[in-house]
Amino acid sequence: MVDARGTRFGSADLPALFEGARRIVAVRGKRVVDLDLSADPPDRAELEKAVLGPSGNLRAPALRLGKTWLIGFGAQTYEELLT
Repeated sequence: MVDARGTRFGSADLPALFEGARRIVAVRGKRVVDLDLSADPPDRAELEKAVLGPSGNLRAPALRLGKTWLIGFGAQTYEELLT
């Protein structure tokens, strides 16, 4: 667990952060972006748009569930992935 108030993750940190991940589910409002990193990896711009906020840092909350990352908050998406 990393406290985002003290540690920031920006664009340069993304390759190391998502190394070994197979999927990223990014929630932004009502929109959900599901990125399959193993079958169809996104380009860097698409990845950054999905996971970085306006400050250029990783959006919160960010959870790693095995090889899946859940970025942002959406109650329905959390319910689907966590149950």
